[in-house]
Amino acid sequence: MATEATMVSSAGCLLAMLNESHPQLKLHALSNLNSLVDQFWPEISTSVPIIESIYEDEEFDLYQRQLAALLVSKVFYYLGELNDSLSYALGAGPLFDVSEDSDYVHTLLAKAIDEYASLRSKAAESNDEAANVDPRLEAIVERMLDKCIADGKYQQAMGIAIECRRLDKLEEAITRSDNVPGSLSYCMYVSHSFVNRREYRCEVLHLLVNVFQKLPSPDYLSICQGQMFLDAPEGVASILEKLLRSENKDDALLAFQIAFDLVENEHQAFLLNVRDRLAAPKSQPLETSQPGSGDSVIVQSENSAGQEDVQMTDRPTSTTQAHEVDPNEVMYSERLTKIRGILSGETSIQLTLQFLYSHNKSDLLILKTIKQSVEMRNSVCHSATIYANAIMHAGTTVDTFLRDNLDWLSRATNWAKFSATAGLGVIHRGHLQQGRSLMAPYLPQGGAGGGGSPYSEGGALYALGLIHANHGEGIKQFLRDSLRSTNVEVIQHGACLGLGLAALGTADEDIYDDIKSVLYTDSAVAGEAAGISMGLLMVGTASERASEMLAYAHETQHEKIIRGLALGIALTVYGREEEADTLIEQMTRDQDPILRYGGMYALALAYSGTANNKAIRQLLHFAVSDVSDDVRRTAVLALGFVLYSEPEQMPRIVSLLSESYNPHVRYGAALAVGISCAGTGLSEAISLLEPLTSDVVDFVRQGALIAMAMVMVQINEASDTRVGAFRRQLEKIILDKHEDTMSKMGAILASGILDAGGRNVTIRLLSKTRHDKVTAVVGLAVFSQFWYWYPLIYFISLSFSPTAFIGLNYDLKVPRFEFLSHAKPSLFEYPKPTTVPTTTSAVKLPTAVLSTSAKAKARANKKEAEQKANAEKLPGSESKGKSSEKDGESMQVDTPAEKKTEPEPAFEILTNPARVVPAQEKFIRFLEDSRYVPVKLAPSGFVLLRDLRPNEPEVLSLTDTPASTASTATGSGAGQQGSASSMAVDEEPQPPQPFEYTS
Repeated sequence: MATEATMVSSAGCLLAMLNESHPQLKLHALSNLNSLVDQFWPEISTSVPIIESIYEDEEFDLYQRQLAALLVSKVFYYLGELNDSLSYALGAGPLFDVSEDSDYVHTLLAKAIDEYASLRSKAAESNDEAANVDPRLEAIVERMLDKCIADGKYQQAMGIAIECRRLDKLEEAITRSDNVPGSLSYCMYVSHSFVNRREYRCEVLHLLVNVFQKLPSPDYLSICQGQMFLDAPEGVASILEKLLRSENKDDALLAFQIAFDLVENEHQAFLLNVRDRLAAPKSQPLETSQPGSGDSVIVQSENSAGQEDVQMTDRPTSTTQAHEVDPNEVMYSERLTKIRGILSGETSIQLTLQFLYSHNKSDLLILKTIKQSVEMRNSVCHSATIYANAIMHAGTTVDTFLRDNLDWLSRATNWAKFSATAGLGVIHRGHLQQGRSLMAPYLPQGGAGGGGSPYSEGGALYALGLIHANHGEGIKQFLRDSLRSTNVEVIQHGACLGLGLAALGTADEDIYDDIKSVLYTDSAVAGEAAGISMGLLMVGTASERASEMLAYAHETQHEKIIRGLALGIALTVYGREEEADTLIEQMTRDQDPILRYGGMYALALAYSGTANNKAIRQLLHFAVSDVSDDVRRTAVLALGFVLYSEPEQMPRIVSLLSESYNPHVRYGAALAVGISCAGTGLSEAISLLEPLTSDVVDFVRQGALIAMAMVMVQINEASDTRVGAFRRQLEKIILDKHEDTMSKMGAILASGILDAGGRNVTIRLLSKTRHDKVTAVVGLAVFSQFWYWYPLIYFISLSFSPTAFIGLNYDLKVPRFEFLSHAKPSLFEYPKPTTVPTTTSAVKLPTAVLSTSAKAKARANKKEAEQKANAEKLPGSESKGKSSEKDGESMQVDTPAEKKTEPEPAFEILTNPARVVPAQEKFIRFLEDSRYVPVKLAPSGFVLLRDLRPNEPEVLSLTDTPASTASTATGSGAGQQGSASSMAVDEEPQPPQPFEYTS
């Protein structure tokens, strides 16, 4: 045949045979044409009708008809008619060989799979399962799947099965694969990244969780993550209970690790649900009825001596009945107390608070510079400075700046006073034990019309909400009582916001009714807060309450209330994807632009982090076609929420919009990039924002500065030189007397965000398990409302997550444990403290500059020597010590000369708890011969450590809480010297050693 093929110069003779009457001649012609079709398809195409008629003629035998179908299919393939080609290939039956390695087969298989997948998904969407899928098409896809599995190409098989909605084949591919856990985690990733419909994603996850549980050694971490997506608290509770009851200590550690991982996703209602489903220990009937059932039993166990959350009780009952108690139950109840503390969020909040307090590196001199350069008459910048201070010290409990400048602070009046008081809530965020007592001076006093100003009372209630955000069990009742007992709209405003924050996502009906009664008073100020806080309360529940909120938004005359409700309705559909489509449709078609504006937020939050094409298309459509500037701005901004799971895509999508003639669209583009690329330091994002920071319109500059700070948070100059340039640009804008108030405010806020949380937090919307962090996304969504209402700026603190590695032992204490960061220390160190000369211009006082910089240098060297001496006492001090000699950030020109003296090490040893910024995570290595081994290899976050040498005494790093809370008062007093010498607050409690002064 091969020789024949080389001789043939035309297929004419074979085509002539097709007109013969004898079937054998036709068969001969068809089989030869089939082998020649690659060269002679143009000639054969003229005779397609004859070959089709052979295929359709019932008299011929099956093989001959299938051969004819295959030939026609190949001709159509060469003609580019893939649909016809596919339908004839199906008619060719087994002659269409899936395993053949040719372009024709590859193309048609791809076409077949696409066709099949789209038919299956249409069938699923219309809930018509028995849709007419051609059985021959199904057979081809199944042959393809079987071939993939047989060839060991399991990932391809899983991908095709997920796309074609063949969960039976998916399960087969996973169970037959050579690395089942790996395949399962691949499927987890695929289902989150590429499955667009929420209900189908839940089906896939359901299957994966079932397969996981059948494994001989199941990966409980992944199972519980899956259960969380499926909202199945009973599954998680049963796994945790099983692990806690295990004899093996490692299983208990794993249970704690699972709990910490779930807490990171910030789903308050789910966590409390899991916590309440954990069975109480089978102790005496007298004890179980009490909420603290574990405590009395724990007394006999020696391990709990340091446990923070446990009230030590020496009830006589516990000692007399000790002999009846099963030792396993004692162990279980002790572990149960710990895991309840973790699930309620208290343990992690406690540890984060200690970390942020002990590692606080905020630079008070920056704030001092801002304060001095801002005119007193300008209340906007005055307030912005207070916001910047709160953000800069978020969660650190350090309020030195406020204490040092009380007279300056007292100039705030009315709403500025509200904001100033609320700022304390951001600074003390997570200070659960003492939140009430800290805010006590400002809170509404009982009795008729208490003494304080309603503004500071309202601010204090809002602050309590911020302190207890997403963790409000202890404070909800107090906030409800405050809300009921007042009819002053300012206090109602604060109480509503506080309640919404504390009860975030719990969907508590009683609280909802309290807030609704405030809404129905039809007061503009209180109503706006009520609308937002209804949304916060019902976040992600997609409850039918949204329709009554929408109805009231149509009735009321107040724009403020409509805007609050519009955002509130958007929050209720958070993460519901296609379930929210009808509500979104209703809002985006509304005649009121404020409700359309809410519709943009609803789109943003319903599809947040999904990168869903349909949502992006809709938002882009509104961004260029709506008549209202507000709606257009918000539509572009909303893209940031939809795309934060794929930040690399963002700059490309909004690059054209950022050059729009409409300043609102440019502003939206800036903030969209800020939200989606927050904390990534993405080069394209910075390049896109740079021109916008010098835009002609003041509010665009403001948005661009804030967005740039969000992108650059936790990035230092060594990893991107533009960070230093940006810091200098901020300073220049703040010091410039002629700069517009709007952009000055943006620069002040940006300074706060750049150094947020004592330079130890970043903005993170995805947890490490690729789950979206509810609180963080909601926080940024409400923060982006600051366009209308400045106090909402504080919501940005909800999106801060500490960049820390905190290793914990079995007692949930922080042991001393060293690990390696395999990169140059200068890449990830803290920015250098600014020095005094930046406040005065160098031109006027050249001599002063020299002497002070010499002093600063001497002080830095002295500090370094002290720190080396204190290295044993201070956790993580090695990395801090170096920070004093690396690239300065402002005006110290002569430092590089020093640097050359010793080469920089290629790695650095970090001590638990350590600051690990996101970019540094890939360089973290654990030492081989270390005493502790992490339960799961995570480069940051809360990681439980297995102790390989349990008999040796442990050295703990972080102090217990009482010490840290007591020392906030003293620390802030001592910090006053620190601020004068431009160092961070807690670093220099001793007076400087004697030295000789040389001019």
